[in-house]
Amino acid sequence: MSNLELHTNDKISQAHKDLRQTFLKGTTLPLEFRRHQLLQVARLAQEKQEAILSALEADLGRHPVEAYLPEIGPIVASALGAVQCLDDWARPENPHISEQWRSNWNTTIHKAPKGVVVIISPWNYPWIITFGPLIGAIAAGCTVLIKPSEHSPACAKLMQDLVSEYLDPRAFRVVQGAVDETAHILSLKWDHIFFTGSTRVGRIVAEAAGKNLTPVTLELGGQCPVFVDGKNTNLSLAAKRILWGKQQNAGQVCVAPNHVFVEKEFEGKLVSAFGEAAKSFWPDGALDAKSNLARIVNKGHFKHLQSLLARTKGLIKGGKTEGLRMEPTFVHNLNVPTDDVLMTSEIFGPILPIISVNSVDEAIENIRSGPTPLVLYVFTEDQEVKNKFIQQTQSGQLIFQETFGQLAVPEIPFGGQGDSGYGAYLGKYSFDTFTHLRGSIDVPLIPEVDAAMALKYPPYNPGSEAFAKYNANLPIPDKSQS
Repeated sequence: MSNLELHTNDKISQAHKDLRQTFLKGTTLPLEFRRHQLLQVARLAQEKQEAILSALEADLGRHPVEAYLPEIGPIVASALGAVQCLDDWARPENPHISEQWRSNWNTTIHKAPKGVVVIISPWNYPWIITFGPLIGAIAAGCTVLIKPSEHSPACAKLMQDLVSEYLDPRAFRVVQGAVDETAHILSLKWDHIFFTGSTRVGRIVAEAAGKNLTPVTLELGGQCPVFVDGKNTNLSLAAKRILWGKQQNAGQVCVAPNHVFVEKEFEGKLVSAFGEAAKSFWPDGALDAKSNLARIVNKGHFKHLQSLLARTKGLIKGGKTEGLRMEPTFVHNLNVPTDDVLMTSEIFGPILPIISVNSVDEAIENIRSGPTPLVLYVFTEDQEVKNKFIQQTQSGQLIFQETFGQLAVPEIPFGGQGDSGYGAYLGKYSFDTFTHLRGSIDVPLIPEVDAAMALKYPPYNPGSEAFAKYNANLPIPDKSQS
């Protein structure tokens, strides 16, 4: 939080008031305004990429590959994609309705912006997790307050500077704050709150939003389990893809594989495969100066990870540290059920427990017994096993044969379920998140139309009752056909 000047509650309240006035004036409604702001977002990320790289290096020690691939590139692509699709997304829809009303009721669904929204984003992927939803809010026609994390101060300060430089300050503001300032933000009346962070803080956000009946999107992460079907998958490739997902930002990402289930007979082979994958990634060791492995965000979280390794009952392979960097560490010989410290909450670091099970069904049962994960990863070529996970488990996303890469596909929604949050975004789903579907009918005030509805008016008679009963007595197929 060093060198990060926090906003006073009065300034935050004034920003909220200004954004409300801008929205009420209709400034953000014209599609041309939205297009221009979306293009400005793309220009911001493209023209200031070196500054963004420097900020990510300062806060997280992030290599440029892990800045361009998940953050800078998707911002540019998403903003340009929204510009291209904006007319289609914003166009009113005429739904298919009952034939009796179809000819003259002019039934329409209007795409109305929700209004004044706030995006509270985390430190681990500060740019894409801020600008991903921001792109949807701009496309929807909302005004936006952004509250970046105080734990990535270089990114937070740069974000404030760039948003004020590139975007219309009447409609888009960045404020800086920690716990107290965030509590004040949550006490204000918003038309939508978009929060990404821990489940613990997510509950606080949801409770605060409930006081104002404010709709919320919660992206909370949680434990993302992996199942490796040793009989029906390439263990070497599976280990390589799992480790790739785990080492992104040193495991500090909500979609990182949290722990791996594998049948007992394949546990040793999988542990060896992870070792070979690590050697291929970092020939001179993961902590070598050229390894490009990101660091742990702060001393507190680093000590927490060290404490987990000190208290686990499993066998540790790895665990070396240097400064705030920790090499990817595999912990095996953990049997289910387990009360091991590594399984009590999301690890959020480069530690990967490997848990042996007797069968696919046992793995599924253990996944079902825990909190609903944000992502469930399954490595198998067996369609029957895939179907079991599709039909018998719940998760925000279900990904086969890959980790982390699903975020490169904006055509599918990204979001949690239950303990891992609710609501979704990416692509059109970001636009939908900040859009109210406003249903409308327009019934002509002419006698011919009114005559068709005459039976709804008092005084009621037998014909009125028959009219009212029509839908209640629609034919239902015979039981033998159901």
